[in-house]
Amino acid sequence: MLPDKVIAIYCFSDDLLKSIGHKTKEGCRTTDAEIITTALISALLFKGNQSVAISYMRSHNMAPLLPKKSGFTKRLHGLCELLWMLFQQLGHLIKQLNVSHRYMLDSFPLAVCQNIRIPHCKLLRGEAFRGFCASKQQYFYGVKVQVITTEGGIPVEVCFVPGAEHDAEAIAQLLWDFEKGDQIYEDSAYTSYLFEDMAKAAGIEVLTARKSNAKRKDEPYVAYLKNHYRKRIETVFSGITNLFPKAMHCVTTTGFFIKALLFLMAYQFDKII
Repeated sequence: MLPDKVIAIYCFSDDLLKSIGHKTKEGCRTTDAEIITTALISALLFKGNQSVAISYMRSHNMAPLLPKKSGFTKRLHGLCELLWMLFQQLGHLIKQLNVSHRYMLDSFPLAVCQNIRIPHCKLLRGEAFRGFCASKQQYFYGVKVQVITTEGGIPVEVCFVPGAEHDAEAIAQLLWDFEKGDQIYEDSAYTSYLFEDMAKAAGIEVLTARKSNAKRKDEPYVAYLKNHYRKRIETVFSGITNLFPKAMHCVTTTGFFIKALLFLMAYQFDKII
């Protein structure tokens, strides 16, 4: 039931906020948990349309005192850092419950506009955002979303990097909050022998798919296991991108990244609730 899911998301969000000692500012008629819940519902059910989500929450008397769209946007932008903190907090809890200790790392492109509109794009500017997606054999203008998921497909870490940045360089920007004995399966684009050796010294096994000309070769059964586990993340990306609209309506760069993070958080909440 849809109301039950909304209530579950609200309770989970409220408990997370209480666990980190967060309190809503005095004078606000709507709590921060209600704002975050409405934003997550918009990403999970309404393709990111926050106006529809606000109307839904009001009409069902779940958050009758929600501000109008302009006020809601201001409140949500003020919670930007808190949203990142909640995603990391929830990711940390999921890692503690992940008994398989297996994770997958990969990236997917997130275009800020169509290629023909690049000269008129105001959200992002510069050649650094011109990227190429090898799997789709097409160029895009935007960012790459680097995602680490559990074996079950729940995102636990994420970061946004310019579209032109190579995956091997982007891995340094992830949090990498893992414990000894964890295994991370990743694509051959992330090949970095130095990083693999550093992770091995810390007790973390980084299992990178090998190219045909790689200096470090894999045994056939190791190559099979790497390919078997790594392919699962493609299904996760399909589920995440299905939540996105054909074009995200954003006025500011901050708003663009907030909406992108909300889609990832919505998928994360949907998987655990």
